[in-house]
Amino acid sequence: MRFEDIYGFFQNLPPTHLNVEQAVCYVLSVLLQEDSYGTELIQKLQLDYPTFRLSDTVLYAALNFLENEQFISGYWKKLEGRGRPRRMLHLNPDVRTQAEELAQLWQVYVNQTNR
Repeated sequence: MRFEDIYGFFQNLPPTHLNVEQAVCYVLSVLLQEDSYGTELIQKLQLDYPTFRLSDTVLYAALNFLENEQFISGYWKKLEGRGRPRRMLHLNPDVRTQAEELAQLWQVYVNQTNR
């Protein structure tokens, strides 16, 4: 190791990997805007928040939690330009208020982290 390596590390910090709690709040923030599917959620995170990453394992743990709590439901949809149908995720309307509260936690976290 050299001192240049240390400076380089802090100038180019590695991405932060989300945990399940953060992923739940992130997913809700997206689904409040529009229906989506797993791969799109990961891609959207990288596009909208380049300093964060979301693994498949953590994402699907968050999605399973949200389905078990009846916050989201899924349906199949053929997307234009895609080969096979995607399992789209939809926010259940009766939990919208709580979903908005949890999505706000995501926004607060992002704002604090990006300072």
